[in-house]
Amino acid sequence: MKPIAYIENDYSEKFGIPRQAGLVHATVSCIRFVPEYRDPEAFRGLDGFSHIWLIWEFSEARRDTWSPTVRPPRLGGNTRLGVFATRSPYRPNPIGLSCVELDHIELHTDEGPLLFVRGADLMNGTPIYDIKPYIPYADAHPEALGGFTDTTPRPTLEVVIDEEWWQMYGSSFCTEVREILAQDPRPAYQNDPDRVYGMELGRYNVKFQVKEGTATVLSIEEVQN
Repeated sequence: MKPIAYIENDYSEKFGIPRQAGLVHATVSCIRFVPEYRDPEAFRGLDGFSHIWLIWEFSEARRDTWSPTVRPPRLGGNTRLGVFATRSPYRPNPIGLSCVELDHIELHTDEGPLLFVRGADLMNGTPIYDIKPYIPYADAHPEALGGFTDTTPRPTLEVVIDEEWWQMYGSSFCTEVREILAQDPRPAYQNDPDRVYGMELGRYNVKFQVKEGTATVLSIEEVQN
């Protein structure tokens, strides 16, 4: 297999990327296709769908070996489950599957067709191997069981961002920060109220603390290259 496209977004490092697709609606990602797959005919009819499946590679988790068990962060990082019962990136083959919202399509650009999606959980630069439409009558199963995810609460935080940051960096960026922090990007075993965390998002480094269920943004600074 070879990539047909690469994703472009603000997730420049693994820390802060949503643990599942669809959790952070404010993040808009652009899918840019390699020259071989820029024929607009390949996208005919795609605009009739609201969501698409992305099949991609955990390109930052390549390994020569694999383990039959992994430690899901949602279980605190100490409990082991079978790799096939989790969505861990450390798999026999590092393939990811994400359902994202198709925001809009730009068919005729200097770089060929571009897809803009919301809710992606892929790092910037991740290779994409295929795209398929999400079909509600076949793909949606409201009655499905969620295994261990049904019995473990999904961590959520209140988020405080001072008005000055909204004024300086704009509503779109601050909304993205708020949605990411609300999902609690920290490892489940870290709960030090005095610890300051740093998260790179686009060209900014966002520093925050978490105390008593509230994430407070302390600073937003441009990353120095």
